[in-house]
Amino acid sequence: MELITIRDAFGRVTKKQKLSSTKSQEVIDQVGREIEQALGKIQAANDLTCPFDYKSLLTDLKLKLNAIDPLHQLEVSQKELNLNLSKYQKLLHNFFNPNISKAYRSVDFDFHIMNQIVASHFYREGLFDIGDSILNEAGEPEETELKSQFLELHKILGAVRVRNLEPALKWACANREKLKQNVLNLELKLNRLQFLEILEKGTQADALNYARTCLVPFSSLHMEEFQKLMGCLLWVGRLDSSPYSEITSPSHWENLAEELTRQFCSLLGQSYGSPLRVATAAGVEGLPTLLKLANVMAAKQQEWLAMKQLPVPVELGKEFQFHSIFVCPVSRDHGSEENPPMLMPCSHVLCKQSIMKLSKSGTRSFKCPYCPAETSVGQWRQLYF
Repeated sequence: MELITIRDAFGRVTKKQKLSSTKSQEVIDQVGREIEQALGKIQAANDLTCPFDYKSLLTDLKLKLNAIDPLHQLEVSQKELNLNLSKYQKLLHNFFNPNISKAYRSVDFDFHIMNQIVASHFYREGLFDIGDSILNEAGEPEETELKSQFLELHKILGAVRVRNLEPALKWACANREKLKQNVLNLELKLNRLQFLEILEKGTQADALNYARTCLVPFSSLHMEEFQKLMGCLLWVGRLDSSPYSEITSPSHWENLAEELTRQFCSLLGQSYGSPLRVATAAGVEGLPTLLKLANVMAAKQQEWLAMKQLPVPVELGKEFQFHSIFVCPVSRDHGSEENPPMLMPCSHVLCKQSIMKLSKSGTRSFKCPYCPAETSVGQWRQLYF
């Protein structure tokens, strides 16, 4: 609803701006025409030998300009524009600059873990000095192993940016067995790009020798890809106009850097996305809901601060859905081994504890909270996600 209101306000400002611009141009054109006509009369009088009343001409011009009243016309249109623009600015300020401190809740967390998460974020970004400074100022032990691992990653990525694949190939070769577990063969991608680089900068013989040494081991499982690369040998110096021009696209290098980072983090047991970045983005997306809830519960500030669980769900995008979580629609509790989700005959799902409460510990049947169907003991089945 708020976004629709902002869109409508922006539309009004845009409309007033166009009207103001059109009106200004009309006024300028009117004044210009009157002045041009006066200049034309003066020019015509200069060509005549008889006397000409210039004072009368200027007086007449002044009267016409006063009748047009350009300043008043411009002020009116500009005032309407400024009024709508002022309302739009206030609306933006209220919507995008709320007092987010209202949504604050005191949550216990481990400062040691928090410091490590922040430092590891900067290590991921290649900002190693900042990561070290944070740990030093917090009095935390240095994450020497994690730092060295991400340092290796950024050395590899730095080389890839200048199209040097040697460090990446060396790393992929050292971790070949682990990388084989992935569906996408990273080592093949690296060797393919290296082959194309040799073909572009070297000779056909050099590229063929590299293919025999490094690409043949992949031919049995990736015959179609291998055949394409062999076909490239016939288009030396003309790959851009060949049937295989797609594999020379610069986007392959960009995708390779992303895939390298993803696989490197996977082997480290780390997520591809920075936990700090993901948590911050999720907090920003959920903040509007938290602010609305805080405003509704403004009169119950102590209750809001003491809550261990939010009374309403906070909807996040699919990018924040890493695994399935069941939340009971009745109790709002998360499903767990002790309190698993249970499927009822009507196909609605509740947590086991909610069902036990509704059925008086399984002693009687009860009506589903979401439909007229009744259910009794023995008709529930546990769901597994």
